Amino acid sequence: MNDHRTAPADPAPAPAPSEEADEVRRFWAGLGLPGLIDVHTHFMPERVLRKVWDYFDANGPLIGGLEWPITYRAEEAERTALLREFGVLAFTSMLYPHKPGMARWLNGWAAEFARRTPDCLHTATLYPEPGVEAYVREAVEAGARVFKSHVQVGAYDPADERLEQAWGLLAEARVPVVMHCGSGPAPGRHTGPEPVARLLARHPRLRLIVAHMGMPEYEEFLGLAERYDEVRLDTTMVFTDFSEGFMPFPGRALPRLAALGDRVLLGTDFPNIPYPYLHQLQALERLGLGEDWLRAVCHDNAAKLFSVA
Repeated sequence: MNDHRTAPADPAPAPAPSEEADEVRRFWAGLGLPGLIDVHTHFMPERVLRKVWDYFDANGPLIGGLEWPITYRAEEAERTALLREFGVLAFTSMLYPHKPGMARWLNGWAAEFARRTPDCLHTATLYPEPGVEAYVREAVEAGARVFKSHVQVGAYDPADERLEQAWGLLAEARVPVVMHCGSGPAPGRHTGPEPVARLLARHPRLRLIVAHMGMPEYEEFLGLAERYDEVRLDTTMVFTDFSEGFMPFPGRALPRLAALGDRVLLGTDFPNIPYPYLHQLQALERLGLGEDWLRAVCHDNAAKLFSVA
């Protein structure tokens, strides 16, 4: 088994979009896949996204003060077109509130985005506030296929009692939830494995997808996936040269990751990444976990979970 930490220190400069698309398509075609499924991409109202980009430009504290250039800073239509050029068959519109009163509005936007973007998995979000169960139910009944919970930005405990009924509803409906709950790139008041462990103790059938594999508490979140059959992990930014530089994945945990190959899903954080999309794929390939593992992670696991043809 190769040790990914022997990789070059810096990713290659971003190629021209057409060249990168050719390379991405060559990657998945070489695995015999029909394309990729990316469970962690960001689309949100333009004025909200611009504020997010401004925060990255300012090297804000929630990104650990890191230099974080946005590689795919483009209009919405150009970004969706590029994912299609890459051969991404299905993607998400990860969006999240940072205060009360935002979630229902964001969910309305996301429902409309899904209607005009059929290859986007209809995404919704939530926040611990009065009425959360009602708007979560509305979103599920409207066809939401995945939820986003951002514990770090929202600064809330995922086991907050105000979310109890909403989590129960999502567990019963078997709708997956992508949750940023690890303490990277900077810790929050309620990040880390302990609050998630309390949540799962109450809702063991919740289809939780741990964003960024729980960076940097990788091994603790691997433990939760080993304990709970419905816990999954997404690869967002993990193993890339950027993340390895400050929160490396421990090589000793690679056998555990290999054993969980049926519950690891491709995620990238597109467009908010400081390197080419292709680099995430290359970072997974250089782990040396084999083509069967790559096929499962880059397509098959998500295709099964979301019933994508």
